[in-house]
Amino acid sequence: MKALFNRQSILIAATAILIAIISFISVNAFSSAGPVTGVANAISRPIRAASATVTGTFERIYASIYRYDALMARYERNLALLTEFDRNEREADLLAEENRLLRAQLEFRDRNPDYDSDMAEFISWSGSNWSHSFTINRGSNNSIIARGNSVVTEYGALIGRVTEVGALSSTVVTILDTTFSAGAYVGDGDGLATIRGDFNLMRAGLMMLDHLDDDQIVRPGDRVVTSGRAGIFPRGLMVGEVVDVHMHDTGIGRFATVRPTRAMEALSEVFFITYFEPVE
Repeated sequence: MKALFNRQSILIAATAILIAIISFISVNAFSSAGPVTGVANAISRPIRAASATVTGTFERIYASIYRYDALMARYERNLALLTEFDRNEREADLLAEENRLLRAQLEFRDRNPDYDSDMAEFISWSGSNWSHSFTINRGSNNSIIARGNSVVTEYGALIGRVTEVGALSSTVVTILDTTFSAGAYVGDGDGLATIRGDFNLMRAGLMMLDHLDDDQIVRPGDRVVTSGRAGIFPRGLMVGEVVDVHMHDTGIGRFATVRPTRAMEALSEVFFITYFEPVE
């Protein structure tokens, strides 16, 4: 704004003051307007007009500045309100998510009263193409998680087992991984088979149900559950559903392909079982 007060404005103001002094002296000396005052009035008329224009311009500028300041103050008030609203919304979202997780944990315990369990949140998948595992946010410093714990969904479907425990996180190998295997029952029978990971099937999101008895009836759509025989997994955990039955390349024995009950890509939180009653 200081740039507006340039030399021209100062010159106009000084001329106006000088004319006022001359007019005052002329009126008092001649007891009338006098010739000097007349000349001064004639000279000062355009100056007065210019001064009025400058004054009007300044007034408009000052009014604009005032409106600008008022708008800025209003903007800052609205920005503060918006920031507060955004903070409250984030806090509400966090509380809603916390309540959802607590409710899921309570519902899991109600459905599975025979298990001691805890909940964990999914962090990330392994970057290896040779394994199928992920990381959860529970470790030795923030839970009682241990190697070998079964990891299941909120509905008790088997996802995998804990293989590594860190201070604040742990690694879970899924049922699709080539290192995974467990005793299993299929369909309504009691014939024991082995559910295990296979590298080629892993890429297709499938598992292998192997070591089927020759007289064991296995059909597409049959459910596969854990047997609990070795005491590693609880009995009756849902593993998946039979997709198809095949002969081994050697021509000796059959195997079935099994699709997991839960799509692994949709994981957000899981439950790890810390205690269960083993099968006698």
